[in-house]
Amino acid sequence: MSVEEHTIVDSRGSACPGPITDLAMAYRRSKVGDVIELWATDPGVKPDVGAWAAKTGNRVVSVEDQGDKIVVVLEIVKR
Repeated sequence: MSVEEHTIVDSRGSACPGPITDLAMAYRRSKVGDVIELWATDPGVKPDVGAWAAKTGNRVVSVEDQGDKIVVVLEIVKR
């Protein structure tokens, strides 16, 4: 039985392409079933993460603007 990981990637203060680069690095260490939570302040992360998920075949669970940060939750469904 595998244990899924929940990884938080803090990219607050980083401009494009920083958040997606940080996400890609976390993805390289992930396994199917893992969850990556990306924190960012760059509003460009919203469309970028959708494009990244479509390209890699993974799933955006939620995108939430929390005022001081944008929180994106992704489920790794494909490696």
